[in-house]
This record gives sequence, C-alpha cells and structure tokens, in this order.
Amino acid sequence: MSRHENNVRQDVCGSTSRQNTEAYVQILGTGMDTQETSPSVLLFFNNERFIFNAGEGLQRFCAEHKIKLSQVDHICLTRVCSETAGGLPGLLLSLAGIKNGSPESTEHVDIWGPPNLDLLVNAMKNFVPHATMVKAHIIPRSDNVMVHGNGAALASSLHAEELQAEGKFKAVSISAILLTPTHLDGSHFSSNDTSIVYICNLHDIRGEFDPRKAKACGLKKGRKLGQLQNGISVKSDLLDIEVHPDDVIGPPIPGPIVLIVDCPTEPHAQELLSAQALNAYYSDSQSNSQETTKVVNCIIHLSPATVVSSPVYEKWMRKFGSAQHIMARTTRKHETTPILESSARIATRLHYLCPQLFPAPSLFSVQNDDVAAPNFKVLVEGSISKVCGISAENLLKFTLRPPRRLGLDRSSVQNRMTSSVFVKELLSEIPEIADAAKNISTFWHKPKEDEADLFTRQDSEVMTGDPSLAGHAAPRCLDNVQRDDLEIVFLGTGSSIPSKYRNVSSIYFNLFSKGGLLLDCGEGSLAQLKRRYGINGADSAVRNLKCIWISHIHADHHAGLARILALRRDLLKGVPHEPMLVIGPEQVGEFLKDYKKLEDLDMLFLDCRSTTVAKWDDMEADSIFDKDHQMSSEGMNDESRDHSVLTCLSEDSSLLRCSKRMKPSTPVDDIKLLKHFKKVLSEAGLVRFISFPVVHCPGAFGIILESAERMNCGKVVPGWKVVYSGDTRPCSEVIEASLGATILIHEATFEDGLLEEAITRNHSTIKEAIEVGRSAGAYRIILTHFSQRYPKVPALDEVSMQRTCIAFDLMSVNLADLQLLPKVLPYLKLLFRTME
Repeated sequence: MSRHENNVRQDVCGSTSRQNTEAYVQILGTGMDTQETSPSVLLFFNNERFIFNAGEGLQRFCAEHKIKLSQVDHICLTRVCSETAGGLPGLLLSLAGIKNGSPESTEHVDIWGPPNLDLLVNAMKNFVPHATMVKAHIIPRSDNVMVHGNGAALASSLHAEELQAEGKFKAVSISAILLTPTHLDGSHFSSNDTSIVYICNLHDIRGEFDPRKAKACGLKKGRKLGQLQNGISVKSDLLDIEVHPDDVIGPPIPGPIVLIVDCPTEPHAQELLSAQALNAYYSDSQSNSQETTKVVNCIIHLSPATVVSSPVYEKWMRKFGSAQHIMARTTRKHETTPILESSARIATRLHYLCPQLFPAPSLFSVQNDDVAAPNFKVLVEGSISKVCGISAENLLKFTLRPPRRLGLDRSSVQNRMTSSVFVKELLSEIPEIADAAKNISTFWHKPKEDEADLFTRQDSEVMTGDPSLAGHAAPRCLDNVQRDDLEIVFLGTGSSIPSKYRNVSSIYFNLFSKGGLLLDCGEGSLAQLKRRYGINGADSAVRNLKCIWISHIHADHHAGLARILALRRDLLKGVPHEPMLVIGPEQVGEFLKDYKKLEDLDMLFLDCRSTTVAKWDDMEADSIFDKDHQMSSEGMNDESRDHSVLTCLSEDSSLLRCSKRMKPSTPVDDIKLLKHFKKVLSEAGLVRFISFPVVHCPGAFGIILESAERMNCGKVVPGWKVVYSGDTRPCSEVIEASLGATILIHEATFEDGLLEEAITRNHSTIKEAIEVGRSAGAYRIILTHFSQRYPKVPALDEVSMQRTCIAFDLMSVNLADLQLLPKVLPYLKLLFRTME
C-alpha cells in the first residue's frame, strides 16, 4: 500500500484534525451504594453517546445530574439479566417518546448484546409499544475451543467482533469479545451466562501540518495544502516532485483505547485470560513489539470484587502495563454522597419535620476502605510492580480527548454531603420549620386519653358545614391498634418515568412478623427499599414477601419486578421455600413467561381476573364440590369413583353452570393457586384480597385488602380495610370497593386545572380523587401517582385537608398514626413553600 493510499485510508476510517474535540468515559453509578443496583458507563464523543449497561435507576441518575439521554445512539449490554438491563425498558420508552416528538422520529436505538439479547427484546414487546424504535444486534459466539494444560476445555475468542451499523461509529470503533466459560467436563455454561468485553478505540488524530516542511517541498499557500491535509498527494509548485501527505504532516496520534470488562465469575476470568483476541493489547506479550502493541489507556472493571481479587484476574490485569484501572464495584470506607442528592435532600427535610412519618432514610452508605482501592502488588522480574487501580466514584471521568487532558477527571464528582448539611440549609431557608417540628412532635406525645377525646370531638363536628364529615369518628379497627400491625411504605409516588424527586409506582405493605406485600413494582423499587430499610433490611423485606400484585401493564408499575424476584431467588437459594406468587393482568403474565426463558425468577403467576369476587366464590364452590364428592364417593374404589364423576358431568354439563355444588369454570391450575394463596393470606393475617376492574387501560385493576378480626379487651374488633385504586378515572367500581375503607390510596396524577388531560389519559385529578374517597366514606385518603411536574404539596381546601394526605417517596404510614395524619399536612405545605 502506498503512502498516499495509507493516508487516504486513515482519513476514511475517521481520522480527524480536531484535536480539541471532547471525548470521555464516565461512571454512571458504581453499583456499591445502598441506592444502586448495577454500574453503568457512558462513552461520549462529540455528539455520539454510548451507554454500557442500563441498570435500574439510570434515568433518575441522569435526570439528577442533567445528563441527556435523548441523544443515545447505542446501548451495549455486557450481560443480559435484571442486574444489567433492569432500566432498559423504561429507558427505551423514554427515548421513543422523545424521538417520536422530534424530527428524528424515524431513527432507532441500537442495542448490542450476547446471543440471549433476543429473549429480552421479545419479552419487552409485551409492553414496549415502540418496537420499531429498537434494533437489536446479536453478537455471535465463537465456537473455537482450546485445551489447557490442566485438561480443561475453554472456548477461546480468537478475534473480536466489530460492531457495525450504517451511518454510526463515525468517531470510534467498538469491538466485542464474548466470554462463555466451560466446565471442567467440557460442557458449556448456559447461554444466559455469556458476558462481553467491549474494546472502544477512538480513531487516530491526523498529525500536525508543518508549514516549514511544506515550504521545503516547494509548496505555496493555497488549495494544495488543503488537499494534503485531506490525505491527497499533490505536485510541488516549485520543485519537480510529488508531495505526499506524510511529507508535510507529522505522524498520527493514536486513538486512546478503553476496555469495559464484566466477568461475573472466576470461570469467566479464566476465559478472559485465554482470549487470544486480546493479545495485541498486552504490553507483556512476547509476540508484540513496541510498535505493534495497541496501548490500552483505561480499563473499567464491572466485575465483582471477589473476582477482581482472584489470582487469575490479577494475572490478566498485569498484562496492560500503564493502563488506568477503574474498579466500579470495589468498596470505600467513608460516608458517600447519595446518588440522588435532590431526593436525599427532600427525604432529610421530611425526616427533620416529622420523623414519625418519615423515618431516617439509609441515604449515606458506609463502606470499608478509603477512596483509593487497594493496589495490586505483583512480582515482575524480581522487582515489585503495582497495578494502578482506583475505586470508581459517581460521575468520575476518564478524559480521552483532547490528548493534552488524557487521564482521570474528578471535576464532576460530587462533594461529600451529609444529612446535617441538608438540615442546615433547611433551617437557613425556613427558620420557622424548627418550631413546626416541635409542634408536630407534640401530636405523638399527647396522653392517649386526650388524643382520643380530641379526635372524637373533631371528627364528630361539622366544621365546614359539609354533611359528609358529620359523625366521621375513628373506625373501631383502630381501637388500641399496635404498631406492629400494619405500616404502609410508599416506595414510589410519581407517574410515567422516574424523576429526581419521585420514583415510579410501588407500595410496600409491612405486616412485620407476618411478612409483607408489594402493590405495583416500578423500576427502582428495590433501590427504594434499600433507601428506606438499608441493605440488610431490604433483603429481609424481599425474603419475607408474601406476594407481589401488579395493577396494569404500563412499565412504570412493573418494570422493577425482575430485579426484586431475582434478589429473592438468590437470597433463598438452598433454603426450602415456595415460589413467589405474582398477581397481575394477563399481559404481565405474558411478559414474565417470556422473561423466564432468559432468567429463572422462581415465581408463579396468577391473573388478576382470578382474584375477583366471582373467582374467589368459584374457589369456595370447588372446595364444597370436593368435600361433597369425597363424602358421596365413600365405599367406591378409585375406578368406580372416576367413572361416577365422568358420567355425571357428561349427562348434564349444565350442572357446571347452575350449581355451586359442582365444579366451577375457573381453570384448575388457578383454583389450585387460589387455594395455596388463601393459606398464604391467612398466614399474613388477611381475609380478603380482591382485585376489581378500573377505568384506565385494558386489564387495569384496583385492589381491596382486609385484615382478620382481633380481640381487644375481650371484644371483637373488626379488621382494617385498605383500597388501592391503581391508575384510573373516578369510577363507581372504586367507590363501591372503598365503602367504609380505613384507607383509600388513590391516584391523583393531575392538578384540578388539567381535567381535560386527565380525561384523555384516563387518570384522575386531585379533586376527583378526594371526592371518590368522600363519596365512599373512607376514613383516610392518601393521594399518590403524581405527575412528575409536582414535587411539592398541591393546593387543598380546608374540607379536603380533614381526611387527606399527600404521599411522598419513603413516607411510612403506620396504622396507629392514622388519626394524626391530616394534622401534618399544613406543616408539609410550609416545608415545600419555596420549591418550584
């Protein structure tokens, strides 16, 4: 190849003279804080953005730190599982919404991943309507096998697969190496265990033009100089020679190289060590000369700390000479800044004002070493050498361009924040909040007799002339109620997409020693549990869940399911237990059915339609049939008994429809699940768990929960009743379900002035939600599912404030505090008066 052809090739490949173009990789979550589930990485070059992994919480993180995801071109997954792709559905929906409303609506998002990526994409089609916005690229697996000295057969990646997409990768080339380890017997792990190493190589920068050399070659100023800069050879103006670009232009500056490595297990690390496709990047390789070695500038390690510290992995790390190693999952021993500062600030302020409703959140995680990760000491030719490794921090950058700034950049890393800093800000901003907090504390410290008299008197008076408030005394279920009966924790109180102030829908019912329930499970529900209870407390809550109920198919109500179920599976591995029962509309069942091909979630699914009043009646009828059939069959052998049943059914099948003493029409499997579920509910102290249809989208439901009666001072006290509307327009079904409810949790997506939008989207306004609760005579109304444009307390009239409360993320409502709930609302308005 001639020098002219070589320079033209370099230019076509993307060489650029713009040495000041900005390019970097950035850590979007380290995967080690209590608020996070998995680390993600952003590769930015000019206007091109690549996201590596999309764990839960990615959108909230980017919203908090003003990182625009609207221009993401590629999403590259190192593995396909809930840990690495839990935030993908929500991200795709958001990107589709952005692009559909822009001139670039014909563009799509490219997703890259191992062979099981198609299983995830297929599962998401059940609820991601913008399938045309997604183009999946399956990275093929290498079948090359080599045998090591110990006899183990390992698949060896002989080459890296380059990612290619028309019109893309203009500034960087990205290649992938698949790691699919094998067992000692030569059998492969399952395809779902495949992980990927991504090699990101920015294109070379064309060398600097040297005017002195151009003059020596007899060139004048003009068009020929531009041609040379574009890689084209020209004829000298003054001399009888041909001038090639490299006669007047210095050597190109090699493009920096970044590796993104995810080895979930030591067998993956062993395969990584044997991958021949990486030989060209090793500084210690005997086959490489100094000129041919491709210098790796930065390696981002997404592998767990147990793997990173293994001898095999350390041996592999030594091969890269001066590369900067960034450990995304090693721990630090200091109080770290919360990943979502805005959310942490609100949570801390709420806790200061009313710790009874807003317990101290686990926002600041204490780890176990300093900022720098331990250096890896290795022996090289008799001397001690160190692998330079540091612990990742949120927003840490490694600058790739311009070349003069190559290296670590901590300018975006947050300053360490503490709860005391947030409180100091609050007292400076609203000095009277200190007195407000003292006033609230007196509510919880009044003698019980005074408290009871106060609320009986207040609730029985017609304070505003509204007849619906007359005689509205505290329900009997609250008589001497204990604090370990029920606590409702709002994990997410926003709608549509996660925001920095409110996460999407999820409510945790803490039944204490009797377990817990999860109503809806939007993305980030696990992280919210960790924020509320800490890591160990969240593990305990997940381990003891009785069931998860999903109201409808929209992603903001169920996209966190896989992460919760996968954690429970891991926590209970090796422990005798029943699969988790997930109850939801049919479409959620289809999604879970498809997703289980990708990852075992250790669960069973029951359609919401099977938990309506009619279906519970069917189950009871089935039990009566079984009992009667058993009695009438006494004395028969098995063959005679079966013949008798079949004859009866064949002679008059109408008996199935007209007699509750015969088998109902509900599928047998659902009947079996209902019987099992009834036992689970009994263990949780519940007697009713009823789904009912609401007006939102096809297959949308609300739910009624009722607890068993209890004894108090020798008297039978009725159980509490809680109704959750899910997403809905105001409708008779919700009113009927809420009659006499202790608590109605109702969506209130829009402010009262946006009634038309509420009708169009089948949601409720704040005023409408309150009116539903008043019409039903619900004792307390808690509003949730607010549009993300409303981080503060909406305007409420005095009548509404007598029985209404506004939910905030991590708010924990104990049944014993229901009488006090409305009294806190005016103080919440004071707290949020300065928020935009």
